[in-house]
Amino acid sequence: MTPPAEGISRALATERAGAISSVRYALKLSIPDRVQDPVKGSVTIRLHLADRAPVVLDFAQPASAVSSVAANGQPVPVRSEHGHLVITADALNRGENTIDIAFTAGNQALNRNDEYLYSLFVPARASQAFPCFDQPDIKASMSLTLELPAGWVAVANGPEIGRETAGNKTTIRYGETQALPTYLFGFAAGTFSIERGERNGRPFYLYHRETDAAKVAANRDVIFDLHQQSIEWLETYTNRPYAFGKLDFVLLPAFQFGGMEHAGAIYYNAPAMFLDKTATQEEQLSRANLIAHETAHMWFGDLVTMKWFDDVWLKEVFANFMAAKIVNPSFPAIDHELRFLLQHYPSAYDVDRSAGANPIRQPLENLQDAGSLYGPIIYDKAPIVMRQLEVLVGPDELRDGLREYLTRYAFGNATWADLIQILDARTDEDLGVWSRIWVDEPGRPTISTDLRVEAGKIARLALSQSDPAGRSRLWPQQLQVALGYEHGARISGLKMNAPTVELPGARDLPAPRYVLANGEGTGYGLFRPDPASRAFFLNHLPEIGDAVTRGTAWITLWDDMLEEGTAPVELFNLGLRALPLEREEQNVERVLGYLADTYWRYLSDAQRAAASPRLEAALLTGMNSAPGMSLKSAYFGAFRRTVTSREGLAHLERIWSQRESIQGLTFAEADYILMAEALALRHVAATEAILREQHARITNPDRRARFAFVTPALSPDTATRDAFFGSLARAENRAHEPWVADALRFLNHPLRRDHAERYLAPSLELLAEIQRTGDIFFPTRWMNAVLSGHNSPAAAEAVTTFLSRKKDSPPRLRRIIEQSADQLFRAARIRK
Repeated sequence: MTPPAEGISRALATERAGAISSVRYALKLSIPDRVQDPVKGSVTIRLHLADRAPVVLDFAQPASAVSSVAANGQPVPVRSEHGHLVITADALNRGENTIDIAFTAGNQALNRNDEYLYSLFVPARASQAFPCFDQPDIKASMSLTLELPAGWVAVANGPEIGRETAGNKTTIRYGETQALPTYLFGFAAGTFSIERGERNGRPFYLYHRETDAAKVAANRDVIFDLHQQSIEWLETYTNRPYAFGKLDFVLLPAFQFGGMEHAGAIYYNAPAMFLDKTATQEEQLSRANLIAHETAHMWFGDLVTMKWFDDVWLKEVFANFMAAKIVNPSFPAIDHELRFLLQHYPSAYDVDRSAGANPIRQPLENLQDAGSLYGPIIYDKAPIVMRQLEVLVGPDELRDGLREYLTRYAFGNATWADLIQILDARTDEDLGVWSRIWVDEPGRPTISTDLRVEAGKIARLALSQSDPAGRSRLWPQQLQVALGYEHGARISGLKMNAPTVELPGARDLPAPRYVLANGEGTGYGLFRPDPASRAFFLNHLPEIGDAVTRGTAWITLWDDMLEEGTAPVELFNLGLRALPLEREEQNVERVLGYLADTYWRYLSDAQRAAASPRLEAALLTGMNSAPGMSLKSAYFGAFRRTVTSREGLAHLERIWSQRESIQGLTFAEADYILMAEALALRHVAATEAILREQHARITNPDRRARFAFVTPALSPDTATRDAFFGSLARAENRAHEPWVADALRFLNHPLRRDHAERYLAPSLELLAEIQRTGDIFFPTRWMNAVLSGHNSPAAAEAVTTFLSRKKDSPPRLRRIIEQSADQLFRAARIRK
């Protein structure tokens, strides 16, 4: 037997998967009325042992949390070791065994609040709540019994099969699930309202805590419709019916993720689902994409699960890749090629350009580190790479290969190698070579344009790729090169499979106005424009007729600015000129984002002061002239995030106090909260009164609790902010991770960056504990929020000093810091 160590090692998991099968859990939990009281539980585990041998269960609680253990009906002593329970071989049989354990559950994975709780076990946190085999390749059926305070409702993976009420307790029994990994077991309970719907004979139940009945009514049917559309599309594409019977949805007010794909009971972040009337086009698209993503997981992740978490990207890439296909028919007016470009490329580039870049598929020796695998490379680069794979093997061949993959491994586990083997048989391409550079290696190529013009004609046009890491790697890919002319662009395909490749057919063509190496936005890399093309984009980018080409040009210029080719003030001025001319809302939102980032991070203080009146005027003009509420809301959001002038703040305060309105915009409670926060950050004269009044205005108890939590971080008093930051050192004060991230952004807002530099060193020191005690996205969100407002050489030096002093820190945490600090480092160099 592999000696148990902290976490769940690959060695232990491999040994158990080879020895243990046919696992079934019968779990019972008793939830007390008071959140301070412990959750008591019992579990009966049935399993088959290949040989008589010790069994190691995972239970990351102290030995005192175990009340009793019996094996095959006989009480047995159990050794508690490094978060595991070891049952000796002499208590077990070869073949069938039953283990009964009574215990006290840990709270961390149960997310307990006064009025509700929800389990969240990904990636290996079921063992914080109950004894189990907490690894993805020991799938098991689960039956669940919950004893709850009377008046609470509950939802779980399986269907409800019985309920009894006695005194102040209600007991609900749920039927056994299909075979699932422990990270997909899920249940929620509390004072939820329930919305009911039916689509094509399929009942839907939506659990939520929203108190605005009009908001619920405005969103409920859309949510049901989008789920049904996703299910129908996936059933057709995969040629497999939905496998898990019922499908319920739980909308949580302070959920750590956007969504979580528990089979039969998907969790969502409530604000992402219940949109206000002022929701932008991007927010509506994001909701549809999130629903499609989580529904796709029912096939990719739930039906077929990765064998080990080094392949966690595999379920995420298919969820995002499928989501892009699913959403398209629901939004026929949207340019979906542009949507794919803007949704995935900038986020992936943010990581791949950094010193902390990681490959899509990362080695993993212990599941306690699995949370650090998640991030934009999995969620954003991987779909780009999967689209390349679809081009390589062909859309029909990829679909048929995926159907074979789902059939062969249904209710089981599979690896990336398993899928590649299936697809390799359907193509002449060497997918192994392709996979090694795109999936197993970090980073991106630098692709430079060499354009020579003689007598008004192209004498040479070649693209060269180089490896920024100096390792002479080549990234094979198909590029669509755009040559810009007065009446449109000529698109030419180019196979980038060598260090330098000439563009076929380019010689003797008329000299173009610009060359855009990634003209249709399908290539991946740092595309450095030639000087003439850079000059054209800076002076004439809005004149480009195609929306995708404009979007790609913007991403190219932003990258060029970060590489110190384009000056920040040039990019900023271009943005102000482009906004009135941009006709595509998706590009408007991208430009607004680049303007805000440049304004706060890359302009010098003098440049920002000079730019402020022009920026505010452009945003207000855009808002007033925008044809629809979505675009008006996007402009207003940008104004709220960047306003600093006395006149602009007075205007914002009049809107917040409802003494002034904006024609065509109807604000909701969440909008007024954002306005109050913006005013407080700018230390307007009545800051304290605004915060008190806004708190009193909030009718929803969850939004009120969140506002109360972040209010000290908004305070104009530095001692209050310092005390609040100090309180975050205690884990219990970090329980609501989205609230903590919001508060950290307020503490480190650009207008407070000088004072906030004192928070950098202790925030970095806390990161290891943040990883240990928080959920999978929290370490990255913690660092992003801490560094979000900083751009000074002193702040960059604080991070560099920490990294130099902590050379032996875990590589994954070091990469998180390097990724989050990349724009800080670049801004400090550029501003210097």
